[in-house]
Amino acid sequence: MKYPDKAQFEKANVFGKGNPNTAYAQYFKGNSFLNLLLKPGEPFVVANVTFEPSCRNNWHVHHATNGGGQILICTCGEGWYVEEGKEPVSLHEGSVVFIKPEVKHWHGAKKDSYFSHVAVEVPGENTSNEWLEAVSDGDYAKLP
Repeated sequence: MKYPDKAQFEKANVFGKGNPNTAYAQYFKGNSFLNLLLKPGEPFVVANVTFEPSCRNNWHVHHATNGGGQILICTCGEGWYVEEGKEPVSLHEGSVVFIKPEVKHWHGAKKDSYFSHVAVEVPGENTSNEWLEAVSDGDYAKLP
């Protein structure tokens, strides 16, 4: 379901939007928010990430020599998941995406909807994230 209205979205966003995502703001186009669902120091990261309409993160890769990757569990609103060289995937409440390590991709909100997903960093060996170039406004505008 699309949520162009902030108040309606916030009522439906079961994990809450959290705080402004200042730590990673340089890797996002637009405003995003982060709500950690596990305490720091747990063996992996689980967080609810909220995107305002048109907000998206930069292209990036989750590296790992064994295991690793990321799982997105879409909880509210509508968004996009795009792997390099593949067709965009429309996301909505209930969509689940497993992002294998070493896959260049990005994700974010549709132009006309707030969007939240729970991001789960899959444990692995020698894991890291590599942030790359921003998704161009021209490429984003081509999405339906």
